Amino acid sequence: MKIKTGDNVRVIAGKHKGREGKVMQTFPARGLVVVDGVNQAVKHIKAKGKTAAGQRVTFNAPFQASKVAVIGEGGLKGRVGYEIKDGKKFRTLRVNGKVKGKKDVIQLS
Repeated sequence: MKIKTGDNVRVIAGKHKGREGKVMQTFPARGLVVVDGVNQAVKHIKAKGKTAAGQRVTFNAPFQASKVAVIGEGGLKGRVGYEIKDGKKFRTLRVNGKVKGKKDVIQLS
């Protein structure tokens, strides 16, 4: 999975389509990501006797990594690629097509 924790992503499918956020957690074995502020779910916690009242807890639920695209500076979305410079491997965002009719490469963190 090429999406890493800390990447800025945009949801490209589903009921949250178009929303953007930062990846908080990834589950590569299951192909899931957790994005801050997207796909929020509510869990109801039962009251524990007379000492603690019941409550509703809101949390960001994980969803399929295939439903998000990595975005770079200026809101450009593309695919994640790799380049080797001076013996070090760097992640890059490859934007094709609409940006001046050529491939532009933006270095990711």
